[in-house]
Amino acid sequence: MPRARTRIPGFLLDPVTPPTVSALTEFYREEFLKHHQCLQAQREYFSAQAIENAENALLKIIADLDRLSEEANAEYVVAQLLKEFDVVTGLSGWSDPCKVH
Repeated sequence: MPRARTRIPGFLLDPVTPPTVSALTEFYREEFLKHHQCLQAQREYFSAQAIENAENALLKIIADLDRLSEEANAEYVVAQLLKEFDVVTGLSGWSDPCKVH
């Protein structure tokens, strides 16, 4: 199976966290990136338009995450967004095969 392309720009995947980014914001970013990876793994089950729409939404959220995290209700808003993506990707239902006994 060919490797799935990623549409996430390199600067969003940079593993070096700037000192101005909070640990919570970085956690949120990692969670959205997990949803993107999960979406890529399921690419064959969705239409091209559905994948494009989901990727565009993920990219917008990831790009705006620093600003979004500064809002008063950030934890609630981000939690809701993660729940909505979980409905699409089913990430919460996946388990790490290394941790299964």
